[in-house]
Amino acid sequence: MSVVPVIRCTDMARSLAFYTGVLDFRLKYPGQSHEDLVIDIVNDMAELQLSVLGGDGVFGSATNIGVMDVDALFKMCVARGLDASKRPDSPVHQGPVDQTWGKREFYVTDPDGNTLRFGQVIED
Repeated sequence: MSVVPVIRCTDMARSLAFYTGVLDFRLKYPGQSHEDLVIDIVNDMAELQLSVLGGDGVFGSATNIGVMDVDALFKMCVARGLDASKRPDSPVHQGPVDQTWGKREFYVTDPDGNTLRFGQVIED
């Protein structure tokens, strides 16, 4: 069994540029393009579905994604163009933070207000 979160977007080309250019996802199926209404994207074992269809998902959703090295991922995303300055009121958007619930996390909010929470379990 697997779960694939649906991320609602208003502009598929803009969302694809963000998810593939900044967050390092890639198209799951060759031949898909920004003209498609629904696109599957993957990064290692993580899979998301971007959709411009009205009945798919809601704007402002949050998706948790487990990673092995949250600090390295954050550095890579910044090097690829992630602008962490857009949410100065949110430390977890500025870089990885050790949370009280045992995870080190950073958050990224996409152009449509959906948040991806990248987290790594803190080892004792």
